[in-house]
Formats: sequence, structure tokens, C-alpha cells
Amino acid sequence: MRAMVHRGPDDEGYEQLPLGDPETGAVAGFGFRRLAILDLSAAGHQPMFNERTGDCLIFNGEIYNFTALRAELQVEGVRFRGTSDTEVLLHALSRWGEAALEKLDGMFALAFYEAAGRRILLARDPLGIKPLYFADLPGQVAFASEVRALLASGVVPDDLDMAGIASMLAYGAPQDPLTVHKAIRSLPAGEKVWVDADARGTGWLQAVRPFWDFAAALPASVAPRLPQAGVEVRRLLETAVQSHLVSDRPVGVFLSAGIDSFTIAAIAKRHQADIRTFTVGFADIPASDELAAASNAARSLGTRHEEIRLDSETVRPLWDSWLAAADRPSIDGLNTFVVSYAVKQAGKCVALSGLGGDELFGGYPNFTAAARYHRLLRAVETVPRPLRSWAMSLATFFRRASYRERAVELFTDKSDIASIAFRLRRILSDQQMASLGLAAPRLGLNRLFLAAPPRADGAAAGGAARSFGDDAFRQVMELECRYYMGNTLLRDTDTTSMAHSLEVRVPFLDRRVVDYVSALPSSAKAVAGGPSKLLLREACRDLLPADLVGRPKTGFTLPVDRWMHGPLRNSCEAAIASLVERDILEPMAVRAIWQDFTSSSAHAHWIRPMTLVALGNYLARVRGLGGSADQPSSPAGVRLR
Repeated sequence: MRAMVHRGPDDEGYEQLPLGDPETGAVAGFGFRRLAILDLSAAGHQPMFNERTGDCLIFNGEIYNFTALRAELQVEGVRFRGTSDTEVLLHALSRWGEAALEKLDGMFALAFYEAAGRRILLARDPLGIKPLYFADLPGQVAFASEVRALLASGVVPDDLDMAGIASMLAYGAPQDPLTVHKAIRSLPAGEKVWVDADARGTGWLQAVRPFWDFAAALPASVAPRLPQAGVEVRRLLETAVQSHLVSDRPVGVFLSAGIDSFTIAAIAKRHQADIRTFTVGFADIPASDELAAASNAARSLGTRHEEIRLDSETVRPLWDSWLAAADRPSIDGLNTFVVSYAVKQAGKCVALSGLGGDELFGGYPNFTAAARYHRLLRAVETVPRPLRSWAMSLATFFRRASYRERAVELFTDKSDIASIAFRLRRILSDQQMASLGLAAPRLGLNRLFLAAPPRADGAAAGGAARSFGDDAFRQVMELECRYYMGNTLLRDTDTTSMAHSLEVRVPFLDRRVVDYVSALPSSAKAVAGGPSKLLLREACRDLLPADLVGRPKTGFTLPVDRWMHGPLRNSCEAAIASLVERDILEPMAVRAIWQDFTSSSAHAHWIRPMTLVALGNYLARVRGLGGSADQPSSPAGVRLR
């Protein structure tokens, strides 16, 4: 609990509960750190008990439809003491059991103690907005919202898992259920598991099972067309943003120059007149940021707007604090760390983000690229692989070696959408992974460096057969949501914002929105040659300024390559040296990737060496066996302008 004070500075609680057969003497320790958002009184204290049943709950997150669930429970005779969503969730689980999970619209990681069965239910929200880690150890199970808390317990060893490390280097962050520690696993999004001390033969953890999946696709013949679908999406977004604004603490909005955050801010402004918006930019590289565009957007909305300007002097302490806050090695999250710090300094405890818009509505080039490569690879799949490899090597002869390696691997791999989508997301190529001494089969991973087949490759949760037909858009959407968004964006957003005791909410991932949009065929979301996120643009056309409606996606990127060559170079080289000293990867290959970056006059491809920098820095901060990672710290002495 002390290792997670940053996640909950307002209150703490601990309870010890009997578990399993009374004769075994097994107990469950429930500890909680509270960031008070709803019902700031003592009635919101956790662990929270149901006085009638003896059930107990600890829960991180928000339930956005708690008002409707509360009314339903009151009809069934439940009486409430306070006004928190935690109390509603507790009674829902007591009343409906694990079936309550299917009724929830929210972000959550929870542990529910069922007094009658003396067992514990662990569950994580459908998209994985909130993290939940566990360790299945001899005679005991440990679980927490952060890896550092498990390591700080002193009962979970920090032995490294090379499979988790390989998945991190392949994609920039560990891929669920893996972490970089052998004993620690991440509960996949939308899944649940019971912990029962009476279990025999297989340990205390029962089988992990899904309770949610993306909605089945509607046939194009009965699915709503674009204008009608846009009207419903708009209605659902209005409802989602309004419910995400419910808070007993001040709320702000992250604002960039894109349509996703603008849409959230515009709808929020309709429901809360005094909303404040925040943008990150760069004082010394003005051409690379979006301060001016975001400022214009805020002006058109009429929000109170704050710009956070970074420069070469301020980035170093922020960089160090960001890396210290990392609960696992990852290349992502610096921008969220910075803007979260500024929002918290401005007195806000909650912020809305436009995260999820690209994944749900098709904002990435991968949506069209995957379909294009799919058609091309199917046309040449009868060509022998050596010949395809030779042809692609020749076609990319004048490109950088790393680009050429990835292109060859793409054109010599399978032609299914999932394989292509993962190849497009890869950071280090198979050849680079092999040079580091990482071979997928030896690590128990498949050829994509994943622990299990992709969830959107034709097999749904629970193993039921699924068919995507020719709808590549829908399959890419599921893959982007489950993997890139779930394993990287959402996890890092949670870690970097909670490092400042700030709760970030993502209205685009409201379950009602996701269920509706995911059921639509691609014909209702995209047209050949049309702009990206066509359905979202149509739904919110009246909210968006004319220049924003037709503006192509530009993405929000920090000038990390410049910083890694400049003020951050010493820090990066120290991390590389630390990684070499650990001797878990081939030292010459580690140095070669770093030297390839530093020798580049174009300052390109910073993401590849950044995977090694992030890994080296994390491992340097994790102490010996049974130790713990450093607690996150705010960037003391940094003044954001």
C-alpha cells in the first residue's frame, strides 16, 4: 500500500478476511489507497463491506452507469448509506454475483470477497483501462494495481521473464498476459478469475475466463447506413461524455489539434460551461508542435485554456521523473505524464482524454494498409518465399537496413490480416530480435512474439469460431483496441496520470459506444478514398470547425529524437550501459542498435533504441530479488510555462 500512495493520497484502508476452509487458516488481506472522486465522505471508504452479507470490495476506477444500477437495486430492496459508485458496485456483486460484470459500463479493476463462499473474484474492465496484476505462488496469490506493489510485498520474486522482455522489445511494451517478471502476470482485459483456497490440484487460481467481447457484426443488409449511424454515435457520445463528467472533484480536458480531443472537449463544454483544456507543446521546436492549432481550437470552443511548453532545459528532469514513474518498461507516455502534471498543478483531479478515437473509428494508416497488403500478399502467396524475399530486398535496396528487414519479413509471412497488422506494429524486426539472442520458439512465444494467438484472428473469447469475411477494417479495429491501445496506450496513460494522483477518463471507450460501433460493418465507418474516421466526422460535423473536418490526421509526437541526441543523451547511454551489464541480451547487438541511432544525421528511428533505453532504465531501478521498483516522484523544481 505504501508503494502506491500516489494512486490514492486521500485515504487508506486494510482488512483481513477468512478464506476457504476455516480449518486451513487461510486469509485474504485487502488493502486500498483512495483517490476520492465520488462521495468524498467516509461513506466512500474502502475496503467497503456489505453489512448484510459480509461481502467486501476493493475497486479502482469508475462505474459510469452507477445511477441506473442504483435505481435497479433499490427496486430490489437495497438500501444505500452513501452516494458512491463503489457502494453500488458492491451491492450489485452481492446481489447478482459475477453476472453483475456484464451490466457495468465503466473502467475498473476489482477484488470482490464473497463471504458465503469465502472466495475472491478478480476482474478487469472490457478494454483494460485499469490494470490488474497477479502472482500465483505456492500457497498464496498476490494481486495489485501495479507491478511495483507486488514487488514491494516481499513475497513476489523479481526474476526476469525473457518472454515478457521479448514481447516488450517487439512492440514497445509487454504484451498481456506477460510482464517482464516471471512470477507476475497481467489479467487480460474483459476477463475474470476466482481465487479459492479450497481449490485442489491446480492451485488457488481457477481458470481465467472472459465476460465480455466485441459485439457480433451486423449484416450489411440490416446495419444502419452512415448518416443514420452517425446520429446514433452522436447520441451515445453525448451520453458518454456527460456521464464521464460526473465527479465531486474538478475536471479538465486534454486538448490537441485533432478531432478526437476536440470532440470530447466540445461535448464537455455543452454540459459544463467552465471546462478547462490543456495542451503540451515545445518552446524550442515551434514547427513540430500543435500549440497554435490547439489554442485556436480552444478559442473556438470558448474554454479556459492552458499551454504547457517544454524546452531543452525542462525536459531532462521531466524525463527522469517519467522513467521513475514507469511501472514497467515502455516507450510511451511521456506526453501524458507532462500534461497530467500540469492538470494536477492546476487543481484538477480528473481529466477527459480523446484516447480510443483512432482505434475505434479507424484513424491509423494501418486500417487501409492492412487491407492493401492483404490483397497483395494473397496475390503472390504462391510465389516461393525466397523469391519474395529477394524481390523485396531489391525493391527496398536504398532504404535503411531496419526498414528493409521489416519489409522482407512482412512479404514473406502469412497473408492473413492479423499477421499483417502485427507486422505493421512491430518495432524490432525478427532479424534484430535474433541478433539480441531472442528466439520466439525457445521462449514459448509464437512467431509474432505473443504468448497466444491474436484474439481477432478468427477465434473469439472462449474459443468460439468467428468470421470477419472481407471486413479487414473491423478486424484491424479489434487488434488495435486489444493490443496497441490495451497494452501500450491505456496502460501507460493510467501509470503516468496516476503518478500525479490524476484520474484520466476516456469517453470514446464507453461500453455503449464500443458495443454500437464495433457491431457496424466497415461500410458504415469508411469509404474507399475517403477521410479517416469518417463516421466520427459525420457524427460530430456540427461541432467541428470547417478546417478541422477536412484536416488529415497528423498525430501528436514529441521531438524525442532531438532530445535523445541532445539533453537526454547521457541518460540514454547510461541506460544502455546498464542493460549491457545485465548480460541478458547480446551486448554487441544492443550497442549496434544504439550506435545506428547516434550515427544518424537525420535523427531517425528513435523508437527502436528507445525500447532498449526504457528496458535498461527499468531494470536498473528494480532492486534485487524480492525488491521493489522506485516509487514515482513529481518533477520537483520544474516550472512549466
